[in-house]
Amino acid sequence: MMRKLLLLILSLAPLQLLANVYSLPANGGRLIGELQTHVVQKGDYFKTIADKYNIGILELMETNPGVDPFLPTPGTQLVIPTLMLLPDVPRKGIVINLPELRLYYFPKNGREVHVFPVGIGRIGRETPEMTTKIKSRIPNPSWTPPASLRAEHLRERGEVLPPVVPAGPDNPLGKYAMQLSYGDGSYLIHGTNKDFGIGMRVSAGCIRLNPDDIEWLFHQAKYGDSVRVINQTVKISSEPDGRQIIEVHSPLSKTEDQPREKVISLSSKIVKFISQNGVDNIKANDALLTQNGIPMVISHPPLTASQDIEVTP
Repeated sequence: MMRKLLLLILSLAPLQLLANVYSLPANGGRLIGELQTHVVQKGDYFKTIADKYNIGILELMETNPGVDPFLPTPGTQLVIPTLMLLPDVPRKGIVINLPELRLYYFPKNGREVHVFPVGIGRIGRETPEMTTKIKSRIPNPSWTPPASLRAEHLRERGEVLPPVVPAGPDNPLGKYAMQLSYGDGSYLIHGTNKDFGIGMRVSAGCIRLNPDDIEWLFHQAKYGDSVRVINQTVKISSEPDGRQIIEVHSPLSKTEDQPREKVISLSSKIVKFISQNGVDNIKANDALLTQNGIPMVISHPPLTASQDIEVTP
């Protein structure tokens, strides 16, 4: 039911994108960006707000639990999740962190990172973790749906998909696609011809971007560039100024009836991090329970007003 309601709300508004570009932190830090707030106006709903800030609708919901995404009350102050920790991987090429539904692009200049919301594989057709590279770049791609997807489409929707969908306005890949070397080459990073599905789990396994975002990325990324698809639910950082920061996202559900908020399996590295002297265990446990995707300072010493980045939606 929630998926159907989200698809309804996502079909109502035009795109209004704003690129999210951040300077890379120095001295080993991972914290980038800053939290923003948005005061709901009459006529606003989560789709229009997500488009305004070029973020995913699920991350906006995750950060603002309890707010009706379809009819948010005018005057409500929403937290816009544009503060984040970089994933714990090398800063190069394309990095997609599945629980965040975010794509990070690190240009070779080494000075900045571009962050985009993405759609990923739905339950039953999950986007796999992978370390791969761009195999080919395809402008105006045609789409050849596999036999299994055509059968699924016929079974669930009663519609017959053609063997090949040519380039054009009816092509779900949009105007640009980048083929990945992983497996048999069936996984793509591509655009879309629909005004929904970004920041959600709705694809057949590929990574989907807004049309403006894929157009920009297509002209930046090159053949052979590295692509990492990871599953980091919990991100941690010991910042150069001494702050210990944790950012927790909801793990990806494996079944339709499984709640998105659930217990997280912690690696030994994360257990060691939150067990350090000076870490506030209450704050650490709160981050692990709320799973709101906001970086939280969990170092025990009191912070100055300029350091404190915690926000309670």
